[in-house]
Amino acid sequence: MTTQKQSPQSLPIYVQIAELLTRDIISGRLIDGERLPPERDMAAELGVSVGTLRKALRDMGEKGLVQSVQGSGNYIRAGGDTGTVYAMFRLELLEGGGLPRAQVLSVDLMGKPADLPDFGSAVRGTRIRRLRSLNDTIIAVEEIWLDADAGIVSEATMSESLYATYRKELGLWIQRAEDRVSLGAVPDWAPDVYAPRPGDTVGYVERLSWADAAAPIEFSRTWYDPARAVYVQRMK
Repeated sequence: MTTQKQSPQSLPIYVQIAELLTRDIISGRLIDGERLPPERDMAAELGVSVGTLRKALRDMGEKGLVQSVQGSGNYIRAGGDTGTVYAMFRLELLEGGGLPRAQVLSVDLMGKPADLPDFGSAVRGTRIRRLRSLNDTIIAVEEIWLDADAGIVSEATMSESLYATYRKELGLWIQRAEDRVSLGAVPDWAPDVYAPRPGDTVGYVERLSWADAAAPIEFSRTWYDPARAVYVQRMK
């Protein structure tokens, strides 16, 4: 576990805790029947109040992921609803899990460059460049393009989960995505805090995302550090 931090773009703290624990369940780091630490100890480890922790546990309890036993404690229950804000975020720490975080580097409305695949219907799109972390470990840089006809997002209204931003600000629900995983060279705009240097070969993911139309509305590309993260796709 890791201490949770709040920033203007962060999800509510209790949501972050629920997301962190849920991703640990999905990755197998928390197993069915496992007893969680006492609430006061767990809250201290996470750096939050007991009330905030209990709100997260109640949220997970409603999804069938945690069972509270009076006088005994809180127990993991695998098999509940593991759909999360980051359900489509496929990168995990090497040991599994990790809470996704995002730092916006730039947001620009501009013409789509020729090297992008066909998506959407406009000639312009919003280009979002971000630095990605899991817990406090920097693991990737990413570039997302949202078709201008699908809507315009600004940094001021952007949360760490872009899909949540799309739903709230544009009424767009991303329903499916197609990923292509390979190797790629780190782009020249990657910041110095990202350990692999521009030109280094790292893990590379291209994604097309669809809402409710036949054509995809978003394209993204992610360069992730294989020394710190792994791409995971689980089959149910």
